[in-house]
Amino acid sequence: MPLTRFAVAPSGFKESLSAQSAAEAIADGVRRVVPDAEVDLIPLVDGGEGTAQALAAATGGRLVALPATGPVGERIGTHFALLGSGTAVVEMAAAAGLSLVPRDLRDPGATTTYGVGELIRAALDTGARRILVGCGDSGTSDGGAGALQALGARLLDADGWELPYGGRELTRLHHIDTTRLDPRLAETELLVACNPHNVLCGERGVARVFGPQKGATPRQVEELAAGLEHWAYVLTRDLNVTTDLYGGVGTGASGGLGAGLAALGARLLPRFDVLLDHLDLDARLARADLVVTAEGALDHQTPHGKVPAEVARRAKRFGRPVLVLAGTIGEGAQDVRGLGVDAYSAILPAPVSLTEALNRGGEFLTDATERALRMIVLGSRLRRQAAVASAAAPVSPVSTAPVSGTQRPSSVR
Repeated sequence: MPLTRFAVAPSGFKESLSAQSAAEAIADGVRRVVPDAEVDLIPLVDGGEGTAQALAAATGGRLVALPATGPVGERIGTHFALLGSGTAVVEMAAAAGLSLVPRDLRDPGATTTYGVGELIRAALDTGARRILVGCGDSGTSDGGAGALQALGARLLDADGWELPYGGRELTRLHHIDTTRLDPRLAETELLVACNPHNVLCGERGVARVFGPQKGATPRQVEELAAGLEHWAYVLTRDLNVTTDLYGGVGTGASGGLGAGLAALGARLLPRFDVLLDHLDLDARLARADLVVTAEGALDHQTPHGKVPAEVARRAKRFGRPVLVLAGTIGEGAQDVRGLGVDAYSAILPAPVSLTEALNRGGEFLTDATERALRMIVLGSRLRRQAAVASAAAPVSPVSTAPVSGTQRPSSVR
């Protein structure tokens, strides 16, 4: 059967392509090979960059633009979304994302989620009493301390002075004063869409797993890990938290923002269960002849809550073949085959600098889609030709004459 219907469901490529741009680049590559293809663009969000815009578009909602505090303390232009249902969506990456941290300032011990708290407060100002916080693509590791400060909590050291921004300050935390905490939070349903595999503390804690990606040295990683463990202790004690903030699912989301919001009563939910229902994803995958998904890096982390793994898992229910395209292929990438991925390929045509790879991401993704699809089409043609040749081959008659007594089959020696 020829390929005519394509479901294109990528995530974004960090610091290079939004999910929408990645989907459009893949569609361009598909149409180079199948000009009359029916291409269903399903840019997928995982709580990170583009989440608010994608959900607003899917529900007939709108973006609300406003200034807020960025991850390195400067004022930036940002936004949150008001969905058609009245739910507000705060995308943490829009105020504290890694892409907002200049490369020469990447110190997760100093960056803050203060702007995330400001967005939540602004959403409360609109009258929203159901707020969904999307976690992903963070440039912070402060456990959500900055967000709580913006919402009115005072983080005090042993002398009663308020702590400055940043995860490295958390080891000095002595007491959390919640007397000025925004009272509207008590009557608000706060939901956090997060990767449930991310936990706050321990060997697989967020500082050790993601700190290096955000610029932390090995020494800083251990400092951050100690600070977050102390943060969980003080949160649990001073806010009377009964859930596990140390190793509970999703507590490590976005540099520990999950734990900070959970201490305020937020529910931490698997991100795809929350986000993808708005997109009718399953039905759209079921209609496709081929599903194409993509992400920046395909490696051992992909099976643990990344977009290609979720797409493959869902497509497998309907027996749909899945192709994954990735900026880079890393250790453990082969594990995705067990999730329903039929083939995967890197998009870079040759070794290039990181800057060039980021700047030309769309071009490389389109070209890689074309290359992969031409190979798929070639394989389909060869199979059809083989089937035709097999059907046309003459069938040798089988003799039914009895074997005489002197004619015996020779033995095999």
